Amino acid sequence: MAKTIMAFGITVLTIVIFTPFGFIFIILYFLGLKKPMAWMIYKIGQGWGRCVIWATGCTMEVIGREHIPKKGGVCFVSNHVGIFDIILALAYAGRPFGFIAKKELIYVPFIDIWISMLGGLFIDRKNIRKAKRTIDLGIQKLQKGWCMLIFPEGTRSKGQGLLPFRSGAIKLATNSLAPIVPIAITGSYEVFEKDYRVHSVPVRMVFCPVINTSELSAEDRRHMLPNQVRSVIENALNDA
Repeated sequence: MAKTIMAFGITVLTIVIFTPFGFIFIILYFLGLKKPMAWMIYKIGQGWGRCVIWATGCTMEVIGREHIPKKGGVCFVSNHVGIFDIILALAYAGRPFGFIAKKELIYVPFIDIWISMLGGLFIDRKNIRKAKRTIDLGIQKLQKGWCMLIFPEGTRSKGQGLLPFRSGAIKLATNSLAPIVPIAITGSYEVFEKDYRVHSVPVRMVFCPVINTSELSAEDRRHMLPNQVRSVIENALNDA
């Protein structure tokens, strides 16, 4: 229980400390300093993520960071084990990224602000027109050289293994022709969500080799690519 209290205390404290700096950087971002401020906002998020991981005492194994392209748009496609996954991505992706978040997170104080500041988008899955508009915004970001993270399972698996991908879940990558970096995560559910106490468990995060979508035909992108990405993630999970 003491570890849980400490980890949550550090998490909340660092959010409160870092948020004012985020506001300053976002103001400078809209004043024209887009690239350097986007990088600074990401570095704050990265520092926060590593603080939280340190507070949990988890043993991290991170593999394949050399596969992450250093320039241009990149679509990270990850399995979604638990809420800790976003923290892992912030800590180790090495590049600023936004992600598609469910619209309900708009109502979570501080979290909603940071999702927006990091370039994230909120999606209303119950409204097809609004959801398409969100996806189109994500595609535009990728085409402009930004990175986006998606969880094509659509929900957290909570330690139940890799779930089926939702229909059209990787349209961000297929429609933008952005390269895909599949991510395989194991152990993150056991950190907290299993019994709502913090545990210092081994966590593994694998950045798999890039899949260049621009080299595939339109037919392959539409029909074969989702299965290809899922297979890559599944194989990496099985190797854990």
